[in-house]
Amino acid sequence: MAAISDGPLDGPRWGPASGGPAKQLVVLLHGLGADGHDLIDLAPGWGEALPDAAFVAPDAPFPCDLAPYGRQWFSVQDRTPAVIVAGVGAAMAPLNAFLDAELARLGLPGSALAIMGFSQGAMMTLACGLRRKPAPAALLAFSGRLAFPLPEDLSGAPPVLLAHGLADEVVPPAGSREAESALRAKGVQVQAVFSPRLGHGIDDAGQEAGIAMLIRAFGAPGS
Repeated sequence: MAAISDGPLDGPRWGPASGGPAKQLVVLLHGLGADGHDLIDLAPGWGEALPDAAFVAPDAPFPCDLAPYGRQWFSVQDRTPAVIVAGVGAAMAPLNAFLDAELARLGLPGSALAIMGFSQGAMMTLACGLRRKPAPAALLAFSGRLAFPLPEDLSGAPPVLLAHGLADEVVPPAGSREAESALRAKGVQVQAVFSPRLGHGIDDAGQEAGIAMLIRAFGAPGS
């Protein structure tokens, strides 16, 4: 039986730090069993470098089926590739609807969007972000992998940051290595950051690379 979403996505928001209207939108996609509050704490620090950016961290559309709390973008109880692909595909519709609604709410074009995700959220970032038209300004995937087939045509794709801990035992770093190779083979601009002693998490090196990519992508002045 297919999972049923609880309704339109929503989650915590922050910024812009400038207090003025948003000129960019950064969407933060959490991992399995978490919710939007897990990543929105990145916003104040990143917002110092991106004072005109609004940040939002939507809760994933489905209750986590591995715990009595938290959310999931797709189930991993059955990790058969075809089942995972179907799960990712089912989550893209509510995610795209949320992205479109949030851009419309802020009066921003699709090119003013950046998507960042961690773990399962990183998989959604790549699956969804590489298909959006117009393309987002940047995609940032932390501790993820390609969980959905790449589009045939990736001309005009946004730059992609892949960040991963080499000590990650939850999502093996080989996932980001494989994504790097596959994206580069299709001409996508990729920056990869691998942290030697980092497990399944986000460290300062990854955050700094993410901020730098967003500043470049948005043409925003650094702080």
